[in-house]
Amino acid sequence: MSNFKGPITMSNERLTEALFRMRHYFESGVTGSYKFRKEQLLHLKRALLKYEQALHDALLADLRKSPEESWVTETGFLLSEINATLKDLRRWMEPQQVPTNLVNLPSTSYVQREALGVVLIIGPWNYPLQLLLTPLVGAIAAGNCTVLKASEFAPATSAVMKAMIEETYPKEYILYTEGEGASVVPALMQHFRFDHVFYTGSTTTGKLIYKMAAEQLSPVTLELGGKSPCVVENDANIKVAARRIALAKFSNAGQMCVAPDYVLVHRSIYEPFIQALRETTVEFFTNDPINSYNYGRIINAKQFRRLLSLMNSGRIIQGGDYNEAELFLAPTVLADVAHDSLVMQEEIFGPILPVIPFTNRDEARAIINLHPNPLAFYVFAGNSAVQKAWVALVPSGGACINNCSWHLTNHHLPFGGRGASGTGAYHGRSSFEIFSHRKAVMKTPTWFDPNVKYPPFKGRLKLFKWIIR
Repeated sequence: MSNFKGPITMSNERLTEALFRMRHYFESGVTGSYKFRKEQLLHLKRALLKYEQALHDALLADLRKSPEESWVTETGFLLSEINATLKDLRRWMEPQQVPTNLVNLPSTSYVQREALGVVLIIGPWNYPLQLLLTPLVGAIAAGNCTVLKASEFAPATSAVMKAMIEETYPKEYILYTEGEGASVVPALMQHFRFDHVFYTGSTTTGKLIYKMAAEQLSPVTLELGGKSPCVVENDANIKVAARRIALAKFSNAGQMCVAPDYVLVHRSIYEPFIQALRETTVEFFTNDPINSYNYGRIINAKQFRRLLSLMNSGRIIQGGDYNEAELFLAPTVLADVAHDSLVMQEEIFGPILPVIPFTNRDEARAIINLHPNPLAFYVFAGNSAVQKAWVALVPSGGACINNCSWHLTNHHLPFGGRGASGTGAYHGRSSFEIFSHRKAVMKTPTWFDPNVKYPPFKGRLKLFKWIIR
């Protein structure tokens, strides 16, 4: 009981008891076998298909996502992650043979991946299903017990997920928790040491999570955000660039951590790009986006008012319409945006897109460097040397060439940030790895046991220098 800390209320006592039951369940060893892990992933897959319609209805209620968008970015995304994990899990679990150095011959060496224990996954509201349960796939695959903390800001989706998880898994294996994060998360972390904490959300809250985890020496994964820049060079395919940028920026009403936060367009193609962006936005969402089947809503009034405060940071050249009662904010493009304006000081996380002209690479790079280490970086260019140069110039969590955001859908690629945009990466095998410990194992036979390894050592320095080099 040494990891109890501070006063405990009755509700916290019950919560802590539940967490220690999870610890005992994990220590029983039941979660360790390939058969068990595979069965739990199949349970999640079946539950996801069973609750698909209810989840789509809930996502429509919370964020006004169409069933098609919900499938691509939420339920289908998660299903794809489960299928990929099921396909390769047995191979991932196998010990990895590694070479043995001279001093330890004839030993054999290998790396064995073992489960961490009881882990905590804290999800956000913008993709409430995908960003909570995709990490869960990795936690299950790695053999852990998991506490899930859903966002209180997507209540309809949270309610369906709660029903789905509690119907599918015993609480000593996967525990689903709700409630306001500011009270629930400290209650979880202050009275129990988690073996890993996985958080997706804002940088401000991420710092608090990191601090609480540090007090328990719990390792963390932080999936944050930041101002992901997009560069459009003078030889880019303007129409394709406008379509791909608009899709990434205005999907989910811009409430996506890897959406391009602002676009830097070479001055020579600035006006043609703006025109292509206008035409594309109308093509995607019509001239009346408030009634568009394909366009979502802002999550709540607080976020809506925050976004409205950013609208005065430049000249509106597209959109700008809003309806607070419906939490509707049209796809909006800003020009004449100063580098020190409010919209360039924080992650926008909404359907507002500053488009800024640049003359040369140094000018554009100086703007990007005002917010280093973004979660993602995008460049549109025809010349392969220019593409490579830009990717090398901008440190970022991930990058796309002639595309935006879609790198996160490839489970073969690690997804995560660096510096202010996060720490650690997941998706596919990376999810399995981040919820596993890489245990070093060396096996030494007894038939060979040379005396040179044992004292007395006098006179053997030259030999040791030859062996250990």
